[in-house]
Amino acid sequence: MKQMFFAVLLIASFSGCAEKIKPSVLGGLPSAAIPSQESWGSTVEFSDSGVTKAILKAGHIFAFDNSRQTFLDNGVHVDFFDALGRHSSVLTSQRGSVDEASNNLEAVGNVVVKSDSGVIVVTDKLIWDNARQKIYSDAFVKITSPTEQLQGQGFESDQNLKNYRIFKVTGSAQAK
Repeated sequence: MKQMFFAVLLIASFSGCAEKIKPSVLGGLPSAAIPSQESWGSTVEFSDSGVTKAILKAGHIFAFDNSRQTFLDNGVHVDFFDALGRHSSVLTSQRGSVDEASNNLEAVGNVVVKSDSGVIVVTDKLIWDNARQKIYSDAFVKITSPTEQLQGQGFESDQNLKNYRIFKVTGSAQAK
């Protein structure tokens, strides 16, 4: 009888272990809700033909098997470079995502872009279009440069912030 009790206990133990490591459930969550890849304090370089286009740093990067998006949080920092590989601007935000098909970046939350020439863009949401090497937003933006302070709803610019358009603009500018 005692041996049968231990055999039943042993079988129950193994079946209990199998249940705990089941890949489809972790803490009551389906596997689709658990990232398939995660990293902390990471740096990712985007380049084309050996020329660095951007360097992205994030406190936390994670992706899911069923998604073509990589998600970023805990602080996002992106250094942009011109066609010759020279540093041109910096983007910071609270969080964001990268579309894996296009390498477009969407930055969200306290987004600030500072060009090396002194232009600063502040908004809550911004998209970097990798193929066109442009940044744009439909959200409210504030742009400050050595000669002007503008604000409006939406804008588009090259990633160096040298040629930009602001939509539904309000603000002031000085003649050069």
